[in-house]
Amino acid sequence: MTENSYIKGYKAYLQLEKSQASNTIDGYLRDVSKLFAFLELHYPTLSVLKLELTHLQEFLKWLNEFGIAPTTQARIISGIKSFYNYLIIEDLIKSNPSDLLESPKLGRKLPDVLSTQEIDNIIVQIDLSSKEGARNKAIIESLYSCGLRVSELVNLKLSELYFDEGFIKVIGKGNKQRLVPIGSAAIKYITIYKNEIRNHLAIDKKHEDFLFLNNRGKQLTRVMIFTIIKRLCEKAGIKKKISPHTFRHSFATHLVEGGADLRAVQEMLGHASITTTEIYTHLDTNYLKENILSYHPRNKK
Repeated sequence: MTENSYIKGYKAYLQLEKSQASNTIDGYLRDVSKLFAFLELHYPTLSVLKLELTHLQEFLKWLNEFGIAPTTQARIISGIKSFYNYLIIEDLIKSNPSDLLESPKLGRKLPDVLSTQEIDNIIVQIDLSSKEGARNKAIIESLYSCGLRVSELVNLKLSELYFDEGFIKVIGKGNKQRLVPIGSAAIKYITIYKNEIRNHLAIDKKHEDFLFLNNRGKQLTRVMIFTIIKRLCEKAGIKKKISPHTFRHSFATHLVEGGADLRAVQEMLGHASITTTEIYTHLDTNYLKENILSYHPRNKK
């Protein structure tokens, strides 16, 4: 088999057997391509099937020399391990040389979070006199109200809105479906956008069911959502590094600070592991201080 054959087979495995999202598949394929590039440069006659742990450790050292960040290295290792698992399933190798490959130690980085005042300030910057304004307000309200990933937002469909029940259906990572409660503000501004703006667009037939559309009647891209948010934050004078995911972090943090159960937040975010949710739901020091001082028995009068 050639390099292309391995990659094609691996791609089919990720799509059909693992049901991975297209962005995840693209990332894994890029990671495996880096391994093939390393082999071509340093071991041109060595088959990927014959690699040993020492070769993979050299590969990591090679990545490190290029200044690739530890978080990116860890993601690449995950892709390589997945690739070798595929080779075992296909009975192309008997043992996985990446089993003992260690990821670099990662610090636990807390994400930037917007305060409710900052979110209000961003929303105030939206020009509601423009056609895009009503759409953009509905987008920001949806991101913050439902804690959506940007891919979930751009793929949200009219047929997945259950406003009478107060839910939307979201297709998350790995094509997993979940029902997410949606707040009254988001419902209000989505309804305004649907009735007053979207209904008057010449909609492309392939995009008729997608909720958020551009002026040509086609599904919005992820890049467009980033651009919308970047421009609003510049207008609001916010210097933090803000992305669509920041609204997801803020959604989770504000829920936990308000007393929401961590397991409930995990379900709403669509996380497989509670430890992932904990990263998004860090608490500020004042909140922790107030709770510790209020509830610790030594501090009770």
